[in-house]
Amino acid sequence: LGVCTHWTQSISESFESGRLCNGDEKTKKLMNYKNEKRPIATQIFGSDVEAMAYSAKYVSEFSEIVDINMGCPAPKVTKNGDGSKLLLDLEKAKEIMEVVVKNSKVPVTLKFRKGWDNEHIVATEIAKIAENAGISAITIHGRTRAEYYSGNVDLEIIKKVKESVNIPVIGNGDIVDEKT
Repeated sequence: LGVCTHWTQSISESFESGRLCNGDEKTKKLMNYKNEKRPIATQIFGSDVEAMAYSAKYVSEFSEIVDINMGCPAPKVTKNGDGSKLLLDLEKAKEIMEVVVKNSKVPVTLKFRKGWDNEHIVATEIAKIAENAGISAITIHGRTRAEYYSGNVDLEIIKKVKESVNIPVIGNGDIVDEKT
């Protein structure tokens, strides 16, 4: 889910900001972390700035980290402009990062892909935007949205991202199990 296990003991599902903003009880019920190991990172996604602000404020009340998902390639997510679709709109991505950081009481992290497709590789730009927005750490999945999970992860792009910022960078992709 975009948060390294040495950062957190427990990570949540990814929660759509619009559902949180609209008071969806099923979504809120899934956030019952009463018996979970701490610290907790809660991942949110969405492209509506106001809903993301609300979600950040809401989940930071009971989480130690808020993680923004701008990496999900699923059509049901990207068709709404969410997840990795935000890699095609860097201004909106920046606005979302800034509003989440502003409204969160805890550190904010970001997960993203190297780009939408081979014509839209924006990983270093997103990393710099994240750092300037106050994101505490980033996770880069070394594939485009078009690649989903096929082929091998691009380790060079992860290296370029690491060299472009001064915040912690976590490489993601091609992880099969804890021994890999």
